[in-house]
Amino acid sequence: MASAVAHAPMTKEEKKVIFASSLGTVFEWYDFYLYGSLAPIIAKQFFAGLDPSAAFIFALLAFAAGFIVRPFGALVFGRLGDMIGRKYTFLVTILIMGLATFIVGVLPNYNSIGVAAPVILIGLRMLQGLALGGEYGGAATYVAEHAPHGRRGAYTAWIQTTATLGLFLSLMVILGTRTAVGEEAFGDWGWRVPFIVSILLLAISVWIRLSMSESPAFKKMKEEGKTSKAPLSESFGQWKNLKIVILALVGLVMGQAVVWYSGQFYALFFLSNVLKVDGATANILVAMSLIIGTPFFVVFGSLSDKIGRKPIILAGMLLACLTYFPLFKALTEAANPDLAKAQAAVPISVKADPNTCSFQGSPIAREVDFTNPCDIAKRALAQNSASYSNEAVPAGTATVVKIGDKELAVPQGVLTAGGHKFDQASGDAIKAFKKELSDSLKAAGYPAKADPAKMDKVKIVIILSILVIYVTMVYGPIAAMLVEMFPTRIRYTSMSLPYHIGNGWFGGLMPTIAFAMVAQNGNMYHGLWYPIAIAGICFVIGLLFVKETRDVDIYAGD
Repeated sequence: MASAVAHAPMTKEEKKVIFASSLGTVFEWYDFYLYGSLAPIIAKQFFAGLDPSAAFIFALLAFAAGFIVRPFGALVFGRLGDMIGRKYTFLVTILIMGLATFIVGVLPNYNSIGVAAPVILIGLRMLQGLALGGEYGGAATYVAEHAPHGRRGAYTAWIQTTATLGLFLSLMVILGTRTAVGEEAFGDWGWRVPFIVSILLLAISVWIRLSMSESPAFKKMKEEGKTSKAPLSESFGQWKNLKIVILALVGLVMGQAVVWYSGQFYALFFLSNVLKVDGATANILVAMSLIIGTPFFVVFGSLSDKIGRKPIILAGMLLACLTYFPLFKALTEAANPDLAKAQAAVPISVKADPNTCSFQGSPIAREVDFTNPCDIAKRALAQNSASYSNEAVPAGTATVVKIGDKELAVPQGVLTAGGHKFDQASGDAIKAFKKELSDSLKAAGYPAKADPAKMDKVKIVIILSILVIYVTMVYGPIAAMLVEMFPTRIRYTSMSLPYHIGNGWFGGLMPTIAFAMVAQNGNMYHGLWYPIAIAGICFVIGLLFVKETRDVDIYAGD
């Protein structure tokens, strides 16, 4: 009987459930990622009281605020979802997300209302994070509880496509608006359009979700009077459930999260910021890989119904660990062959006493916070996106930058009495050093930007598509697996927290952490050790301790 149900065609009602849940979640991800895609413009609009570097850093910190609060949204809305129902809870989450996004679009900037502008913006960003923290668990639980046994992987895989589709939609709307109004107008006022049009997406989502019925599993449990009165204490106060929450986090979700953000966000960052591919081209290449890769969410979700969730998720993590370094190096050769050639022919090193070098990855460091020659050298190389190695020398030895056989002396920075800028002499010396460094890099064949004529765009799209396919392997089956790990009465709460800690903290902060690692070490590939280490740990824990869930009956028991 179960086999017959598993092979039966999807009913009209089931298609409606998947479409309504997925569409709303696509719009939520669209709203969430608009901010990240427009961070440089938002920095100028809302943090204009700071110098440009600090403004961009604070804009990124505001972006990160949305990720940081996601687990708290999981707790608040997960509790409501387990107490009052799935349908009305994620109706509330989409209202909060849509309204917060629309208000960003009409919010006066720093020049109009001063410091109130960034304060309100950060508040709205935190509301978005809270809403997203409640949305995903609700949508995944709702669809899984409507799915017939033997089809949960295939049905919930549609929810798994939504984060990627939301990212794709945000890139396309931004690109379309930019093209329509022009770059100057877009930077002035056109950037608001993608935020404002989200109100239309909100209206459609709310209309569709109001027509949805409650999930059958929750309805049955409510009729039997078995709903949880205290889902938080049941989920996290009882060891039998808490240990499953912990295993879900450290044996599945953390690894899934870093592979997701590496394959999409970090790949985009690496193309544009490290390999110096122009922003529009990088967006288009990533968008093409998303079009190719997205159907594999459903492929792997469906396959997990046949062979299990665990082997597919763990295989995706293992492949990422084994191939990230060769894939990103191949990406360099395809996107910026001149850079790859220069790095091989003319390596760069910083020869300095390690005790004089500061931590380069600080998100709040200013130019004048780096006064030692070692710091000035590393900062200048980072600003030129030049990869280098570190060579320790004895204390008292002068710091030099070695480019091939050429050595450049690095000046000391001396601050004025106020400490806000370099004095005239050291300021001039640092400027002269930076110019000499830039000229030397150019002479050594290091390009200022990627040459579009030399790019192998087909190879780039193939590499990016492989990275996206890894994403689909780890992400496609995971909603079904998380749903199956927990009982109905506390499912929304229990699955939401590990998902949003993993994806909000370990995944969402992945580009920032990887960038800090690169800034500190100097090697442009060094940041890849972060996702490789996290995915590797998850692979081992998942292999040894996480049980397969494919055959679990989610209607059985409480």
